[in-house]
Amino acid sequence: MGTNWHLYILRCGDGTLYTGITTDVARRLEAHRQGRGAKYTRGRGPLELIYQEECGTHSEALKRELEVKALSRMEKERLIR
Repeated sequence: MGTNWHLYILRCGDGTLYTGITTDVARRLEAHRQGRGAKYTRGRGPLELIYQEECGTHSEALKRELEVKALSRMEKERLIR
């Protein structure tokens, strides 16, 4: 069995949403907070983890990430709730 992948959504300090995937959500969130995450999140703190879901394989997580990134802001907010 492989490592389980997760999709996560962060709310940035400027109100924008960032979507990503990882095998360790806590570690990845800390990397974002320390400026070692995605370029997009640098300087947009504070960062709050507002959603996560287990996706299974890396391939499944990538597919799910594309699906979520294609959603409108309103649809993402609905998913988060």
